[in-house]
Amino acid sequence: MDSVRGYPLLVVIDPVARSTDGESVRIAKDVLCAGAGAKICLPDGPEEFARILARRGHRRPVVIGDDRALLRVVGLLHKERELAGVPLSMVPVGAPAAVAMSRALGIPTDTVAAARAVLDGGERPMDLLSDDSDGIVLGGLRIPCGSEAARPGHRIEVVPAPSVAPTDPMDAMEGRDGLTGGLDGHRPWWKPAARTARTALALLAAPAAGLGGRRARVPQQRLRIEADGVLLADLDRPVRGVSVVPGGRHRADGPWSGAGDGGQLAEVVVHWPGGGRPVRARARAVTVSGADFHYRADAVVGGPVRTRTWTLQPEAWRLQLPRG
Repeated sequence: MDSVRGYPLLVVIDPVARSTDGESVRIAKDVLCAGAGAKICLPDGPEEFARILARRGHRRPVVIGDDRALLRVVGLLHKERELAGVPLSMVPVGAPAAVAMSRALGIPTDTVAAARAVLDGGERPMDLLSDDSDGIVLGGLRIPCGSEAARPGHRIEVVPAPSVAPTDPMDAMEGRDGLTGGLDGHRPWWKPAARTARTALALLAAPAAGLGGRRARVPQQRLRIEADGVLLADLDRPVRGVSVVPGGRHRADGPWSGAGDGGQLAEVVVHWPGGGRPVRARARAVTVSGADFHYRADAVVGGPVRTRTWTLQPEAWRLQLPRG
């Protein structure tokens, strides 16, 4: 289906969006209701959110909220093994850092443009990563440079960030180019001429707001990393970080990447301390093992674990995006 005009919608408005930006929620609701029959739902919490989604019938789900709201819907459908058969739409509402994944996936962050994409856009198949604990990753995975950085309340050393544009996703993760300035709302985080969709995905792995424009220095970590059985890093050499991005997504710096051009492989990058040349690979499965480590899957921190395997699931879900 390339347009939902005339088809019934289930518009689920996340409570966080209602409390943080009620005006954008109102605008999105007005645009959607003017173009299609819409049932508006205002869940008060996760349980009601799940109950509403389970009773959707033939209505197409539309999420108004931030990245966590989209992840909640995808996670619920994945748990019920219904994800592949339910096209999803989203109108991002939230602070720039809270909708970074949505922007990287190709969803407009302008409220009116996003709502119009719901009505007149087209479905796009999207890849995701699934792990051996039935977790999923839509936008990107990052393993921090040491599990201590992910533990609540742990003090980390911070140093001033240089005022240069990031040249790779790992630099963006550590707060260069004033990353945290985008988190506190004092200046725009997205500069199309300087950042690509991959960099936007890397922003999801940024440290929490409050570092005041400085980047965190965290310990190196020794990990064994395998991509489709090929060894990329071993325990004898510490790594600065690991990032994994699903293939088959819309990119801001180029055409749609899909099955026809190798998009059905995940992109794996291993970064070394001291600015050494990163190791890059494309693979269907990535296994990481070592001492207890945490990982950041989209906006959620997982772990500690000693080993975890992520496997690419090609075209596992469908997302409504603008045409072209």
